[in-house]
Amino acid sequence: MKLDHIDHKILKHLQENARITNAELAERVGLSPTPCLRRLRRLETEGIIKGYRTEINREALGVNVTVIILVKLEREDDKTLREFETAIKNREEVMECYLVTGKFDYFIRVVVPSLATYETFLSETMLRMPNIATVESSFTLREVARKVVTPLPQSIIR
Repeated sequence: MKLDHIDHKILKHLQENARITNAELAERVGLSPTPCLRRLRRLETEGIIKGYRTEINREALGVNVTVIILVKLEREDDKTLREFETAIKNREEVMECYLVTGKFDYFIRVVVPSLATYETFLSETMLRMPNIATVESSFTLREVARKVVTPLPQSIIR
């Protein structure tokens, strides 16, 4: 889908502050409120905007352990991949899970309140899943960079 420069501005501003009022958004992108809202609804309807979420300070809630898990499966057939993906995506600790290339099959980011909680997750969930060949865990020391704004390539602008 091709977007114009105003759509691009709308997406940029909403990614920075999803609670912005339509009136304020319209002013920032150079439209009156009605056409701005019409464009916003079109971006939602066409699936460009998937939803609106609240970013929570995990540390303030005591959920401050982030673990990067690399998983290698015994087999890489479609059935095995589907079974693993179904099981892992239903876990609330799993924030992200990617099928990747290289030595491992999956890159998973998990957040938990403590090492003990992670140990329970690992022993009672990960290691009990069928077809797991290897699980390698790395604990993050600090977050160096994390962006919530998706870069919008100029190529999408018509």
